[in-house]
Amino acid sequence: MNDLESGETMVISGPAAQKADRSRSSAGNTSPTGPAGEPPEPIIRIRAIAKAYAGVPAVKPLNLDITRGEFLCLLGGSGCGKTTLLRMIAGLVEPSAGFMAIDGEDVTSVPPYDRPVNMMFQSYALFPHMNIFSNIAFGLRREGVGKAAVNERVNDALKLVKMEGFERRKPHQLSGGQRQRVALARALVKRPKVLLLDEPLSALDKKLREHTQLELINIQKQSGITFVMVTHDQEEAMSMATRIAVMNAGEIVQIGSPSEIYERPINRFVAEFIGSINFIEGKVEEISAGTATIRHATSDILFRVESADGFARGAPVSIAIRPERLTIAAPGTTGFANSADGTIDNVVYFGSSSLSNITLDSGEHFQVSAANTGGQARLRLAAGTRVTVGWSAEDGFVLAS
Repeated sequence: MNDLESGETMVISGPAAQKADRSRSSAGNTSPTGPAGEPPEPIIRIRAIAKAYAGVPAVKPLNLDITRGEFLCLLGGSGCGKTTLLRMIAGLVEPSAGFMAIDGEDVTSVPPYDRPVNMMFQSYALFPHMNIFSNIAFGLRREGVGKAAVNERVNDALKLVKMEGFERRKPHQLSGGQRQRVALARALVKRPKVLLLDEPLSALDKKLREHTQLELINIQKQSGITFVMVTHDQEEAMSMATRIAVMNAGEIVQIGSPSEIYERPINRFVAEFIGSINFIEGKVEEISAGTATIRHATSDILFRVESADGFARGAPVSIAIRPERLTIAAPGTTGFANSADGTIDNVVYFGSSSLSNITLDSGEHFQVSAANTGGQARLRLAAGTRVTVGWSAEDGFVLAS
């Protein structure tokens, strides 16, 4: 008989800490505000900007304000329009319609070399025949900047990306991470008002990518330059951005801080795109005193959520719960605002945590994430184990079905 059957330890796992904003918080970077807490004038103002190719829209008319000094991520899957939008900001793609201003000046039809922006490409695009110093200095020399100023600015850029001492090496003599830093230094040396980054970390391995994410956050904070980055990696956006703009089918579906996007997605697409999530289908039974009661779609089970703003009685809805918000307990455990019984299908071990895949008796497939400490470590959950899954009213939220 396992420990669950004996009932020796009733609750064996609990909510894990949220990942959203963890790296940003550690770096101490927050969105800037203007006088008396008012939002500052955006450095980039986009109105009804759109792009179509042969009549097929790549970016549908959208509005976007990007705050001075922020780190904004354009996040979405392949073909969602994020790279096209970034290239329109850079001036590399001419919009089919709309208006764009950077630092108060209309740049809708301004060529890229006359915009106060610089772009760091996914391929880094370093000149193989030039040493590192010359690669970084290239743009300054083309603009006729004096030798002394070039030396000072290149050395400052090398110091910022921690590449002092590599000036005479060629790109092929550097690692992928070092080439990435050189490309960043070359983009920063011209001191743009906005730095655009197109999937800048995709070529790096996982460990180096995570290390470089923190470096980019610190560099953005030190330089004060507005960063706009395109990525398809949800964790990358969550750990780096002050704000995330989630895109789908050429539109910005939702924009907000990492915690806003994660904790309160606006619809099912965003909820499923950002991290893992569980759903229960039902209908609104009652709304009273700030709590909504949801009746399960195929049974008489009632669930409670903190609120169901915008939904009326009888409306079909989905209850959404993140895996780390759930608690696994012994079968028949009571005391939860919401609970459901089920059987563990399998457990995936990640070292510090485990992910349990559970089929509920009502038919839903749930994922529960919990730290491998305390009861979780002692009980060694395995396939076939009967459990109760519980969660509080505030840990679930309601979305349109």
